[in-house]
Parts: sequence; structure tokens; C-alpha cells
Amino acid sequence: MKALVIAPQPFFSPRGTPFSVYYRTLVTAEFGVDIDLLTYGEGEDVDIPGVRLHRIPRFAALGNVKIGPSSLKALLDLFLFAKAVALLARNRYDFVHAHEESVFFCRFLKPLFGFRLLYDMHSSLPQQLRNFEFTESRVITFIFRRLEESCLRAADGVISICPDLARYVEGLPGAGDKHFLIENSIFEPVRLRKDAAGEEGAEAPLPLPAGRKLIVYAGTLEPYQGIELLLPAFKEAVSREPAAFLLVVGGSQEQVRAYREQAAGLGLAGDCLFTGRVGQGLAKHYAGRAAVLVSPRSSGTNTPLKIYEQMASGIPLVATRIHSHTQVLNDDVAILVDPEPGAMAAGLLSALGGEGSGKAARARQLYQERYSPAAYKRKMRQVLELLGTACVESPA
Repeated sequence: MKALVIAPQPFFSPRGTPFSVYYRTLVTAEFGVDIDLLTYGEGEDVDIPGVRLHRIPRFAALGNVKIGPSSLKALLDLFLFAKAVALLARNRYDFVHAHEESVFFCRFLKPLFGFRLLYDMHSSLPQQLRNFEFTESRVITFIFRRLEESCLRAADGVISICPDLARYVEGLPGAGDKHFLIENSIFEPVRLRKDAAGEEGAEAPLPLPAGRKLIVYAGTLEPYQGIELLLPAFKEAVSREPAAFLLVVGGSQEQVRAYREQAAGLGLAGDCLFTGRVGQGLAKHYAGRAAVLVSPRSSGTNTPLKIYEQMASGIPLVATRIHSHTQVLNDDVAILVDPEPGAMAAGLLSALGGEGSGKAARARQLYQERYSPAAYKRKMRQVLELLGTACVESPA
């Protein structure tokens, strides 16, 4: 069986967080599907047996693709469309796996080329237009809402990544019976081709203070991630527990500079460290050193990828009590707090005091039952069976 995967993302680039594309493609290839992966020019080449990587031009002069809707993404998607048509004209694909907004043009190409369509819905685009303040036009939002609904009905299979999206899809007549909820819950290391060639050595970790209890945040530093909430909360916590030390992993140079200045203004320069963006392996190393993991996210509906890794870690987790988290987390598996500094500080102190150890054990058990690689692969097999794809092999 042969498939075309279309990913409108910088692939692979942790800054663009295309982990779901990587793992979906990896598992599908393990099932014996022959894959062409079409994506943006930006990013690193990955090493997935059975997958050929196709890219549109890089257009480096236009800058890097940012998270969320943008005029640059709209331009790149035009080139993605043209390249997709060329590939479809030269090859016979059993199905097209369209990630995110690529489904909009695949929906109209489907009757022309006769492929089955799998829509991988990472988010609702009309919702993104509002969340990222891309447009305030109700007309544009309405048009994209109708187009999205049309794509959901036209697709032969739909994957959503969190319960909030799942409820939206299943509430749409004609879409719910072909829908699968498959959370982005795998976090095995991504294998880059240059890693396989031995061209890149492992990053060296920064020295960390001895005798301190590490509170670790790892992820992007976008405003919705709640770092502006975490810093004053940590200030209050470290005043009551001087052994606490905050390690913030991730973020661009500009974001790190801004938050370092905020931390210094709070008198935290000697009690916290910002690493900036690091590789996946080093981020795991830092998280493994933690006494407490934290997710201070302040808004959003999609469950962050890092939540699943935090659940599987066996380390106490403090997270804000918002919908983005409570779709997966509850008070049995995490210390949930209101998204304000005082509540966050109390949660951090409780975790440092040992309250979260039992919750961490239950979180790990929940991960194994619902979100483990084995559970993920079972769901992907069901998707492929719905599409009529004969699985040549079973992944280990």
C-alpha cells in the first residue's frame, strides 16, 4: 500500500513541534505502508525506513515559520499544493494523510485523483485564527468554519489529538462514525539523518547547583505557556523553601532574554536558570533530574505533548487547572492549581514536601493503560483498517 503524507510544518524542527507528524508517519511505515512525506523546506531530515521525504523550497530569506497561522504559512501552502498535485499526477496513492490545513486543498483534489482521505486534525483552524489574533473578521472565520466542516464530512477517516477536538468532531453529523481520538502521547527520541551519520555529537548539559531541589519546566516559551505566572509563583515558593531551584528549558533567544530580565527583576537571578532551546535528548536529561515537573499553561484547549511524558516520568507534576490539562489530568494524578501565582506557589511547595509522590505513581499507571506506545499503535491499526489498508507487518 502507498500513501502520501502532507505536513504543512517545519519538519523536523522541535520549534515547530511536529512530533505528531513524525510518530504518525513512523507507526504507519512500521505497518508496511510505503510513504511519500511532503513538507516545508525548513527543518531537519528524519530517518524513517520506508519513507521518502519531499520538500518545497526553503525560502530562507522570508524567515522561519512561527507557530500558528501566518501569511508566510499561507504562501508556503501554495507551493505545498503545487507539489502535492505533481506527486499525485505521477503516483497512485491508496490514501492521503493530510495534516492540519493541507486538508483544505486535499478535500478538492480527492475526487480528481481518487484517493481516500485521512484528516489529521491538530486543532480547529477557525479557533486558531481567533487564538493567535490573526484576524477579527467574522466573515473569514465563518468561511473557514464551513470549509473545515466540509473537510470533516468528506474525509474517509479523521484523527483528533485531544478530547476537546474529539467532542467537536463527533458532534458533527457524518463525521463521528469515522473518527479516532489518538493523543500525541509518544515521546521516543526522533532519529535525524545527521544523527545516524554521526555528524552531530550530544549536547553537554549545563552545570546545575548541588543540593537544590529542581523544579523543571520544559517546552516553548509562548505567552500561553504561563511563564509569567510561574516566575512570581516560584519567587513565593523559594522564599519559603530556599533549596528550590527553577530550571526553564526551551525558548528562542529573544524569549529567554525577556524572561531572564523578568526573573532578575524579581530577585531570582541566583535561583533559576534558562537553558534556551535544546535537543530532545538533553531536554529529557534535565526533566529526569527534576524533583518536581511543572506545566503552568494559562490558556488553550489542546493537551500539551509534554503532559504525557510528565505522566510517564513518575515525577510529581504541578499543573494549572485549565481545560487544556484537565482533559487528561485530575487530582488523583497531579497537583492541580488555579492559574494564579499564590495557588501555583502552594502547589510547588506541596510537591517539594512530598505530597505528589502517590499521584506520580498513579499518573504513570494511567499513562501505561491509556496512552502508551502499545495503545497508540492499536489505534493507528484501527485507522488503517478503516481506510482499507492491508497491514503488511505489525510494529513491535
